[in-house]
Amino acid sequence: MTPTRVFIHGLESTSQGTKGIYFRERYPEMIIEDYIGSLEARMEKLEAVLAGKDKLILVGSSFGGLMAAIYACRHQAKVRRLILLAPAINLEEFEPYAGQALTMPVHLYHGRQDDVVPPGEARAVAERTFLDLNYCLVEDDHSLHDTFPEMPWEELLTPPVK
Repeated sequence: MTPTRVFIHGLESTSQGTKGIYFRERYPEMIIEDYIGSLEARMEKLEAVLAGKDKLILVGSSFGGLMAAIYACRHQAKVRRLILLAPAINLEEFEPYAGQALTMPVHLYHGRQDDVVPPGEARAVAERTFLDLNYCLVEDDHSLHDTFPEMPWEELLTPPVK
């Protein structure tokens, strides 16, 4: 029952960013790829990387959070948990998926001082879309630089019992 853990970086980041390095050091089996280009190109790569995998725990940061949320909407049965870090689900690209009523546990962390993805907008979309939402508004900015290392990763990256 080992989960497949996946980290998806943000728009202007890479797999070698702070979060990617953090996960690679602590969870060497975690899938951590680089995504470039348009949302469509990034999603095509994500679909290919995750083809044939299940029991997924997806961690998405900013634009990677948008990608993780879209993937979960498309493949609900394969995703055990979503961890969204200041997810860009307020963008119009997520609108076709908003309000789908996903039932997997979703943990959303957002910095109160985020000036890239407005917390209120993302929360409103999340509340319409995720039925099992654990929303944490923290004293941090978009990168969640202070919050990220202190998050309960062992607990978050362990799949819920189904």
